[in-house]
This record gives sequence, structure tokens and C-alpha cells, in this order.
Amino acid sequence: MRIFLMIGFAAVVASCASAPTTYAPANGANRGYSERQIESDRFRVRFDGGADVSFEQLENLALRRAAELTIESGNDWFEIVARSSDGDDDNPVSVGGSVGQTFGSRRYSGSSVGLGIQLNPGAGNKTIYLEILTRQYPRSGGADAYDARDVLNRLR
Repeated sequence: MRIFLMIGFAAVVASCASAPTTYAPANGANRGYSERQIESDRFRVRFDGGADVSFEQLENLALRRAAELTIESGNDWFEIVARSSDGDDDNPVSVGGSVGQTFGSRRYSGSSVGLGIQLNPGAGNKTIYLEILTRQYPRSGGADAYDARDVLNRLR
């Protein structure tokens, strides 16, 4: 019975561990996007996510914001000139167990079962940084050049 209570407790804690990652401004929260204009045509986009998204999903969210910024600034396409990421894919809740058996003198023996729960609220948090240049047509960029409207159509 204790095992079931502990597993139930772990499930409740895991469900409350962090807010889901959604496409929204961060506004001081630890999930969402923020940007900073560096020059008239250069922006730094940051997207923070949790354990509920992969790095690939998080980068797609950052690309979506980069495309929106490009259109908002009156341009048609953008080029990523720098990209980096930070964080890990670890799970914030981990459960472990063990079983033991002991034998002693005078026919004494014993057994035990152990269950452990580790909570690491910072695990799984990740951040993607993109630095972009926005441009108008005609497009003249390398492999990291994107049509803003195509990106929005693909990622919405």
C-alpha cells in the first residue's frame, strides 16, 4: 500500500513540477520568448522552455518568433548569423527502487524493499538563442536564410 501512495505522490509532484512551454512572451516567467533589437536590422531572439519540449521543438518556436519579427520590421526574410543553446533534456522527477535480502545466524533472515524519488526542479530547462539579420527581397543568403512567410505557414 505504501508503494502505491509513494507512486501517487510522485505523479502529483511531477504534474506540478513546471508550467508547460507555450508560444507566448516570457514577461518575467521562465517559459516563452523574448527579443532584443541590436541594430535596425539585427535582433537577438531567446526562447526558454521546459522538459515538455525537445531542443528541436524549442528551436522551431524561436524560428517562428524570428519570422514574426522579420515581418513586423517590414522585411521578407531573415538569416541566422549566430545560434546557441543551453540546458539539458533530463527529467525533473526520477524514481528508483531496490530490493534486499539478508541472511544471518540462528536462521535469521530479512528482506527489504526501497523506493526513492528525486526531485530536481531545474532539470529539463533549456534555452535557444538566435541572432538574426532581417532583409527585404531579393533573397541573398546561405543555408541559414529563411523566408519569413514560409516559416510562419509551416510552424503555425
